[in-house]
Amino acid sequence: MVLHYSRRDPLTASPPPLGQHCLLELYGCPAERLNDVTLIRRSLEVAAHKANSTLLNDVYYRFEPQGVTALALLAESHISIHTWPERGYAAVDVFTCGDRTTPRQACHYLVEALQAEQHSLQVVVRGILAHSEPIGPQPRGPQLSPMTPKPCRES
Repeated sequence: MVLHYSRRDPLTASPPPLGQHCLLELYGCPAERLNDVTLIRRSLEVAAHKANSTLLNDVYYRFEPQGVTALALLAESHISIHTWPERGYAAVDVFTCGDRTTPRQACHYLVEALQAEQHSLQVVVRGILAHSEPIGPQPRGPQLSPMTPKPCRES
């Protein structure tokens, strides 16, 4: 079977990435905004639209005495937020798949909607094997090459 991927030289390049995962941290947000479930819900709806994504469903929970966790399920993946109003802080994930989505636009919108004084944005390109690192403990000592198994002798 031959697989063809768009936007690449089939002999030299890897497939295009599957998506982008934006890790957004918001600092200096007004506590009342971070504790307002209605505002958070509407902000995630608009962020999904800004990301050129399809909102499928949403789940929201307000903690007592403060804080909100929310998830917007997208056809292209998700947007999630966890707020700490007492610290003026929110952690946001915007993960979208496909090449037509614009997750960074969603992040820029959320910075404005939640009135962050400062923010940090990291973007992880997902689904590129060439940039991945192994999980787990690294082997120690010399690396042995794979051996070809020898057939067992019959007795």
